[in-house]
Amino acid sequence: MVTYSYDHIHIRSREPIETARYFNKMFGAEILESVQTDGQPRVDIDINGLIVFIAQAEASTPDGPVDPYVGLDHFGLRVEDLNAATADLKAKGAEFSMDPKDLRPGLRIAFVRAPGDVRIELLERSG
Repeated sequence: MVTYSYDHIHIRSREPIETARYFNKMFGAEILESVQTDGQPRVDIDINGLIVFIAQAEASTPDGPVDPYVGLDHFGLRVEDLNAATADLKAKGAEFSMDPKDLRPGLRIAFVRAPGDVRIELLERSG
């Protein structure tokens, strides 16, 4: 049987370093500059082991689709205290597309909209 494991998420941005700085400010991501296999520069970030590659989008690259759409919708970050995380992120200027809400017993979620319309789900799991 083949075993698969997480390696990275890859996004495109019109301003990769600004996108990386956003993730650094909001989530404490470490910014790592690198080079793609085609020799083009890329900015990578590490959010506590979650690796995200941020590649430069060409000027002709179209914007993403309007929510909802088929395909990658968002990625999730788990937090211990969603209220504290929300207050911290709002104080830093984060835009929430969904404020914290109870989805079901033991699960509270919220959604942050990052640059490039990247949606990030924050999850607090209990019990």
